[in-house]
Formats: sequence, C-alpha cells, structure tokens
Amino acid sequence: MTDGSLVITNIGELSTNVPGEGPLTDCAVAITDGAVRWVGKSDALPKQFEATPVADVEGRAVVPGFVDAHTHTVFSGDRATEFGMRMRGASYEELLAAGGGILSTVEATRRASMVDLIGESMPRINRMLAAGTTTAEVKTGYGLDVATEVGMADTIGALDMALPIDLVSTFLGAHVVPPEFRDRRDEYVTLVAGDMLDAISDKVSFVDVFCDDAAFTVDETRTICEAAREKGLGIRLHADQLSRSGGTSLAAELRAASVDHCDHATDEDIGAVVEAGVTVVLLPGVSFSMREGYPDGRRFLDAGATVALATDCNPGTSYVETMPFIISLAVVNCGFTPAEALWSATRGGALSLGLEDRGIVEPGALGDLVVLDAPSYTHLPYRPDGGLVAATVKRGSLL
Repeated sequence: MTDGSLVITNIGELSTNVPGEGPLTDCAVAITDGAVRWVGKSDALPKQFEATPVADVEGRAVVPGFVDAHTHTVFSGDRATEFGMRMRGASYEELLAAGGGILSTVEATRRASMVDLIGESMPRINRMLAAGTTTAEVKTGYGLDVATEVGMADTIGALDMALPIDLVSTFLGAHVVPPEFRDRRDEYVTLVAGDMLDAISDKVSFVDVFCDDAAFTVDETRTICEAAREKGLGIRLHADQLSRSGGTSLAAELRAASVDHCDHATDEDIGAVVEAGVTVVLLPGVSFSMREGYPDGRRFLDAGATVALATDCNPGTSYVETMPFIISLAVVNCGFTPAEALWSATRGGALSLGLEDRGIVEPGALGDLVVLDAPSYTHLPYRPDGGLVAATVKRGSLL
C-alpha cells in the first residue's frame, strides 16, 4: 500500500511503549510518508504539519498497532467437527492418531488451488486488520510436500501485496510427519532440510519446527534449523507445548528469534532463553480453545524474558483472530498486568520478528496505530467481548 500522511489529534491517552514513558494525555501524533515524525501535546503541533490531513479522535485512547507474531491463517477447510470431539474429551494426540488434527487440514489444503487459498484466507486476515492487527507472521505447514508448501508461501506473498497489512512469512514444513512418511521419518526430515527448504527459502523470512513428542525430536529439529540457518533464515520454534521435549532449551542453544508455547518449560529452560535473548511467544488462545491450563506469564516476565503474545490463529486449536481478546486472556488468566499485556501484543511481537520500527510510537517508527473506542487501553482486558477498535491506521493511512 502507499504510505500515507496523517495527524491524529485530540488523543485522550496515548500508549507509546517508549521505555520509561507512561501513557501520554491530550496529545497528537504526526505521521508523514508512513512514519511517525512528531509526538506531543495537541495544542503544540508544529506548523510544518498544518497542511497534513487530520483525524480528530475526540478523546479516545490510541495504542500501537498489534503485532501478531504467531499465526497459521492460510489454510483450507475447517475443523468444527473436531472441536466438538475435543469438547467431548478427545485428546490432541488421539485426534492426530485418528487422522484428524493438522493432517485433516493438510488434506484440504493440498486439494485447494492458490485462488481457493486466497479466497478463504483473505477474510480472516481482513478481520484481523479490522481488529487492529497491522503486522502478522503467517506460517506454511499445511502442505508437507514441496509443491503445496511453496504454494502456501506464494499465497502469503500475494496476500501481503493485496492487503494493507504487513505479513511475515515462515516456513513450517516440519509441522508434523505426513502419513506417507510415517514409517520413513528420516527421509522426511531430509526432504524438509533439503529439497523443500531449497524450493522455499527465498520466499520466507523464518523457519519453524514443531519440536514436541507428537511432532519432531530435538535432534531432528536441530538438523532442520541448521540447514535453514545456512540459507540465512531466522529460526522460530514451537516447543514444549504438549510435554517437555527439550525444545525450549534447544531454542536457547540455537539463539532462535523466538520460542513459542513453552507450556512445559522448566525454570532452567526459561533461564537459558533469557540469557540467550530469545523472545518467548505465549499463546493463551490455545489454552482457551483446548480447555487446558494457561501459561504462567509471571514466570517468564519475572525471570526477565522478552515476552510476546499472539493468537496462534489456526483451524483447530485456536481459531482466534483478534489480539484484543488475547490481551484479555493474558491479564485474566496468565498473570499479566494490562500494561504488560499491551506491550507484549505490540512491541514484544515486533521484537520477536526483528522489526524494530513498530510496536512503539516515537519519531522514526512506522505509522501503525489503533484508535480504541474507549478512554484508556485498560479497557482492552476489561471489556473482552470485543468491538473496541474504532479505527486502524496502517503506515499513516486511516483504514
């Protein structure tokens, strides 16, 4: 999209995420050519911005655009029937063993054309954007063969070009072992780390591996990640979601960009990722959808970890598209304060993706903002039923 210019004025409360700076009041933000140029009191707007289009938000609160750092929003079909089975007690592993779970989405996605994938995925991403998400990471991983994985990456690229949202593409060929390789795991790991990675590496920014008992071992994960690093890709890991597999400590060893889930990480694991500077991405929407225990955010925050929050939007275990709901879950169930949850849903997500120019409101940052139909950001967790996003601003354009 074309970078825009806009002065947002009469802001009742502005959350900047600038270190050491609390929310500002009665202020304005000037954006030109897609970037923030000035932040200050509304009545002190510099003359150089007087000709810039103005949006008077009438005392509403403004926060940075949400950065959703872990999603699977490109897929075909749905798993509503599976959701019903899970509510009746079927475990994640049982669903996988019966050919459900990820594998049912793989089957549907393999059958879908790129036009089909765009048509099904675009409404989801548009709803995310309407709910204030201005940047989202999107994973492949529902192809598990070379052609479909590449097609998914191409679909993510096409959606990124077509929609006013920044999409960061991640290769997740190592999501689970597909049925045709069930008795040939080593061959599949070789395929992912070899031909599949060769075909897709110039279309993505990161590689991800599901390192858990139901997916890939620590050694298999290390093999794939080392091959990806040789191609200049960043590393993200699904780790220790279902049990302690050692994936969180492996993320520290590899100095990954992020380690996600971490439900069964030990204190020693957490200390290792803090020392290594790995961002921890917590996904309370999964706990909500699967009726499982919520991650203890305080363990990570008090240990000094950089923490991000994300939706994990996917067709099976967290069909959640809106970051405000995730903020509410984090505060109510995971031990976050409202300020910590907002930071993690904005700046934390940006840092996990290596995007220093967003999740913060200061001169030089990207002009990505969310206008809330509320007087304060504290209404995000306080009013979890949604509908608080009055407007989304992307690169200075009011959407």
